[in-house]
Parts: sequence; structure tokens; C-alpha cells
Amino acid sequence: MNKNAIRKLARAVIETEARAVNALAERIDSGFLEACRLMLDCQGRVIVIGVGKSGHIGHKIAATLASTGTPAFFVHPAEASHGDLGMIKPQDVILALSNSGETDEVNVILPLLKRLGVRIIAMTGNPASTLARHADAHLDVSIEKEACPLGLAPTSSTTAALVMGDALAVSLLETRGFTREDFALSHPAGQLGRRLLLHIHEVMHTGDDIPQVSERATISEAIVEMTAKRLGMTAVIGASGEVVGIYTDGDLRRTLDANLDPHTTGITEVMTRGGRHIRPDALAEEAVHLMQQHAIQGLLVTDEDGRLVGALNFQDLLKAGVV
Repeated sequence: MNKNAIRKLARAVIETEARAVNALAERIDSGFLEACRLMLDCQGRVIVIGVGKSGHIGHKIAATLASTGTPAFFVHPAEASHGDLGMIKPQDVILALSNSGETDEVNVILPLLKRLGVRIIAMTGNPASTLARHADAHLDVSIEKEACPLGLAPTSSTTAALVMGDALAVSLLETRGFTREDFALSHPAGQLGRRLLLHIHEVMHTGDDIPQVSERATISEAIVEMTAKRLGMTAVIGASGEVVGIYTDGDLRRTLDANLDPHTTGITEVMTRGGRHIRPDALAEEAVHLMQQHAIQGLLVTDEDGRLVGALNFQDLLKAGVV
């Protein structure tokens, strides 16, 4: 095995495909804008079709569209000719992928799609092809050459089609005002979905499980409370019931370094005043952001009056699948 030759070939593939992608920037033209308009005005769904490698890319484009606010699914053209055309309605929009624009399975159903009144967006590498000429909008994904040394295996062409599909999806996402919360609703089982759908009150410790000591407590009493509740911290509560500070494992290490007597030293002398708080109705994502921003491992949960209602640490977020 010639390692240098393999490195050279791999780099050549990447460079060739990169050039194909870069060339797409000049193709964001009136055809692209019309394709976006057709999708935005669509009262049904975007039906993506394609055969072979174009079909695989089509599957991914359909999935990306569906997860970013544009209802879409994939239909194989050959299956469409054997009954699946019934899945396509006049209010739908077709996004047809074919590098040559002359794929038989795609072109054979063009008259039927036209008869239905479906609007067609073609994504091809040949603007003069049958598919491009019969489409209502054309996306030019032509390439200089495939990255395959034989010039046969779809490589640069499929990459270009995939990127153009992403350009469509993101353009539509922004235009629709699609938010992170909307994205989470279509990805409830994923980490992002949990971060954007899960609220603090669903993961925090409450009641007797909240570590807390009075501001009159000593360090040793705080250590006992921290050990019992096992959150690596304890809240320090003032005479009126408000949170006046927090004492953490980090504070404890600094206390030991200072050679203070834990049995006689008051907790208010060594605690962190105030501390970082979060509301129970906040999203778990906010807790992750706060902990990362301030390099801390736990948060106190307080209500609008500053009273302690819960506590959580990084391990709680890990267990909930938020991080």
C-alpha cells in the first residue's frame, strides 16, 4: 500500500468536491428564488423523488426539509409508477433529482404529474435536459467533473445536490421564522430536544432533598448537610427565608487550605454570597449555559421572591440526557 499515493488521491477528491460546492454560490439565481417561492406557497407537502444515488440524496434532503419546518417526504419514482402516485396530491410540490435530467423512471411520470397540476422543481446538472425543460423551476447543480478518477461514480455531483438541498432547507427555515423551539418539537428524543423542551422543575431536587443550612450554621454543619444531600453544595438561608449564599465543594477546599476551624467558623464567613440562581420554569438549556459560562457544577432554584424551591447539579442534567 502506497501511503503517499492514498493521501494524494484523498486530497484530490476533497479539493474536487470543494470546487463543485464553491461553484454553486453563483447558481443562487431566479430559479432558486422561484423554487423557494413554490415551497413556501405549497399548501401540501414537498415530495422529493430520485433514483440511485440521487435517491439517497433525495432521502436526506426530504428529512432535512421535514425537520426544519417544510413538510416533506421521499417517494421512489419507480414505486410511483406502481401505485405510489396516489400519495401525491395537486397541492403538493415535487422536487425531482437527476444529475442527467434524463432518468427514465423520473421522466416517465412527468406527464402524470403535469396532469395532476403539481408544480415541479428540478435539480439537475443539465439545464437543457427533459426534466429541466418540463419543470416550473430549475436548480443547476452541474459540476466540472466527478471526483472519481474514472469519472463514473457519482461523487462531486451528489455532494453538489446535497449542498443545494441544504441551501433550500435553511433558506426556507429562516424565511418561515423557524425557531430552536420548533426544531426541538420535531426532535423530542434528541439531546437538543431535551435541552429545549425540558424545564428545570422537571429535573431539580425539591423538598427535603434540597441541601440548605441557616446563615447561623457553622462550616461543620454545612459539611454534614452537603454530605447527606450529595449535590456538592448547600444553600445558605437568611432569617427571612431568602437565599443569601451558597457553599460548595470548591469553597470547602479553600476553607481547608485556610486552616479554619469548621466547628467554630460561621458559614457566612466562607460562603459565596448570592450564588448563581435559576427559575423553575427556565429551560434545561439555560442551566447548561449558566454552568458552562461560569464553570460551576450546581445551581440553586429560586422563585420570583428569591426563595429556595429546588437545586440541581451537572449530574442531574447528565441523567436527564440534556448534555
